[in-house]
Amino acid sequence: MKTRLRVLGTALAVLALSLATTLSQATADTPHHRPAPEGFHVRDGRLLDANDNDFVMRGVNHPHTWYPDQTQSLSDIKSLGANTVRVVLSSGHQWTRNDTADVAEVVADCKRNRLICVLEVHDTTGYGDQGGRAATLDQAVDYWLSVREALRGEEEYVVVNIGNEPFGNSTHSQWTSATSEAIQRMRSAGFEHTLMVDAPNWGQDWRYTMRDDAASVFADDPLRNTVFSVHMYGVFGTGDAVRDYLWHFVEEGLPIVVGEFGHKHSDGDVAESAILSAAESFGIGYLGWSWSGNSGGVEYLDMTEDFDPNRLTPWGQRLFNGENGIRETSREASVY
Repeated sequence: MKTRLRVLGTALAVLALSLATTLSQATADTPHHRPAPEGFHVRDGRLLDANDNDFVMRGVNHPHTWYPDQTQSLSDIKSLGANTVRVVLSSGHQWTRNDTADVAEVVADCKRNRLICVLEVHDTTGYGDQGGRAATLDQAVDYWLSVREALRGEEEYVVVNIGNEPFGNSTHSQWTSATSEAIQRMRSAGFEHTLMVDAPNWGQDWRYTMRDDAASVFADDPLRNTVFSVHMYGVFGTGDAVRDYLWHFVEEGLPIVVGEFGHKHSDGDVAESAILSAAESFGIGYLGWSWSGNSGGVEYLDMTEDFDPNRLTPWGQRLFNGENGIRETSREASVY
């Protein structure tokens, strides 16, 4: 009898151990218990740095791919208080391709200047409304895979913005599936960086595709490490429009940044003070467009004259030195 009980007890113990192991593995595989990536990561709708500290982007866009000789710019941007720079790169579809060595130097330059580096492929801009010139998100992913050696091990310092304004107005409905697929390709290739995804409708999401589908796209990221980016120009001409849009993400517990904005644009006036105020109130990052070198009738979006930090334009003065601006609200990333 004792032998039978001993055998039964052993069997029950083995069964219990097996169940515990299964439950432990299942728990580890759930989003809420998955280990955070070693670099930037998202938790409860907030972007955290590698030290698990909250990080709020305060910076500008720099047109590197069009002005590769402006190598002093990142140092100048840092000197005015920024903690982040969004760097324009090209996959070669619309402009000259930035190769692996160039991307590696951009990352090194960001780190030398204690800036967080948001890297973006600009060739996807307005896909569907560009007569076949713009690249697809899938092609943007091909580019990131081709320069991955420049990004390997840089998860503490680099956010990968997969593609700039990847859909125009005629193709906005494609955004959800294409963005999820792009994120999953990046993860399958081993990228653990925080990924940033831009809204459709030339970044302004006036059809609310990103706003309404962000939760499902976030869930499609195996690492749950995606940040959403809206660009605010003429669509966001009132404080109510700005606050209502951003608050939706805050309320849903989804990470959002204003990846581009100006003080005015060809599609109307911009409520730039409301953007700065709402971003500060909600703890949301912002990246103004752009440091210098604009053309085609939007030169008023330059923050400096001829890339000179001592010659700030009215827009540059507002963004860097005004209320809720960069000097007043920027905090350097704790990884530095």
